[in-house]
Amino acid sequence: MKTNTINKKEVEKFTKIAEEWWNPEGKFKPLHKFNPIRIKYIKENILNDFNINIKEKPLRGLNILDIGCGGGLLSEPMSRLGAKVVGIDASKKNIEIAKYHLKKSKLPIEYFNASPENFFFNKKFDVILNMEIVEHVENIDFFIKESAKFLKKSGIMFIATLNQTLKSYLFAIIGAEYVLRWLPIGTHDWNKFVKPEILEKICKKNLLNLKKIDGIKFNPIFDKWSISSDKSVNYISKFHRS
Repeated sequence: MKTNTINKKEVEKFTKIAEEWWNPEGKFKPLHKFNPIRIKYIKENILNDFNINIKEKPLRGLNILDIGCGGGLLSEPMSRLGAKVVGIDASKKNIEIAKYHLKKSKLPIEYFNASPENFFFNKKFDVILNMEIVEHVENIDFFIKESAKFLKKSGIMFIATLNQTLKSYLFAIIGAEYVLRWLPIGTHDWNKFVKPEILEKICKKNLLNLKKIDGIKFNPIFDKWSISSDKSVNYISKFHRS
């Protein structure tokens, strides 16, 4: 039997609220607030690693695969920075929303309704984004393996997810879902959160070497996210393909 990374329950969960993707005050409001720091982190690390010193459209010429792209909240900024972007998502509705939004943004992004194991593409990518997705898949080992096959040698894979700690349960589930109601109840399953050392081990098996890992924390006073040394809740990591 073929292994599958699609968790139908998780896909259905996001399909139900897909219409909300581009509403900054809707159900994805936390992600809209989260997005600027993700974009900045990805951009700065790509520029440093590829030794790019271009002011206008600095990612021009780079091929980026955005896995679990949702409605395109990261795909579009990457495209505006000059990258050739391909986005894939297991939810057909998410892809429909992403394509519909392209009519407004008029960006040259290719979107496909697929997960890594059933996505067939004839080229490899300089950068792969696995952002806030690994905690929603069925088989993380297989998911990373299938994602890595699309990455060029010396390419970069960014993975952002949630650590499996008591603090992450209190903040990301009890706090964000039940108390503050930032997210719909049931958005996250703490049992699917991933400890950094587990993620590193899985990636290493697939020729992905950890180069950097940082925490991301929310400052309620300034109402914004920033990079932090505290990796106990949200964290973002950068891997190079050997």
